[in-house]
Amino acid sequence: MGLIKDDLSNLLLKFCEPESALLQQIDRETNLKVLMPRMLSGHYQGRVLSMLSKLITPRRILEIGTFTGYATLCLAEGLADDGLLYTLDINVELEDRVRGYFEASAYQSKINYILGDATQTVNDLKETFDLVFIDADKKNNGTYYDLIFDRVRPGGLIIVDNVLWSGKVLTNQQDKDTVNISTFNDKVAADDRVEKLILPVRDGLFIIRKK
Repeated sequence: MGLIKDDLSNLLLKFCEPESALLQQIDRETNLKVLMPRMLSGHYQGRVLSMLSKLITPRRILEIGTFTGYATLCLAEGLADDGLLYTLDINVELEDRVRGYFEASAYQSKINYILGDATQTVNDLKETFDLVFIDADKKNNGTYYDLIFDRVRPGGLIIVDNVLWSGKVLTNQQDKDTVNISTFNDKVAADDRVEKLILPVRDGLFIIRKK
């Protein structure tokens, strides 16, 4: 999935903050015990998310797509003292594991973990968000973007993962998932309500700032 060669990736890790013991545990156990462990953000991307969160000190964060909670905890590192993070996921089979990780963290009281179809549960949140991270089913990227856009404050960030899709967005013959991602990327590129750029971090992070 990574766009950068392993030797350069290892070098980059030398110049960023280390993982906490809990994040190391989540990474290890996800790779050993959970299906599709490559969905985990991992050390370098986790530090990018943490840094972006810390730069804006958000009071309210929304994450769509929890998986095993690695990125959740990275984003939570930047929360304001009175901040809250809402994380939405549909996989009930991971609930006990994820809740255990959150309970072991310093952010337990600041995280609201909500299970269900995010296209529905997001409508129950009566909040204005400073930061939104979208990392769920790629076919719904555009749906999530539209659902949350008016709930993001001016100057707030929307971050979308996997927008380079292992480089498949460059191919002429695209499968259905790649078409969905390319369509979403074009949608954001044409949106004059935002400033945007893609960082070639891991599988591509779209950084979108609402004007």
